[in-house]
Amino acid sequence: MGIGNFGWTEGLLIAFLFLLLFGARRLPEIGQSLGKGIREFKKSLTSSDDEPQVGSGSNDPAQVESPRQNEEAR
Repeated sequence: MGIGNFGWTEGLLIAFLFLLLFGARRLPEIGQSLGKGIREFKKSLTSSDDEPQVGSGSNDPAQVESPRQNEEAR
């Protein structure tokens, strides 16, 4: 009985445990977020480093203004 002997009965047992733990309402949300994470991971592996990433803003503290600086400028 090793890790390689994973049959349909074990899969059914794990699915039943997930259903008990998370409930029927949360399972689609969990699957959706897992799918998005996997897609983003694959996209980051296949995209080249030269392309700008969507949603990646500037992390340079010199370029980011704090809300206090914005209020003082007004």
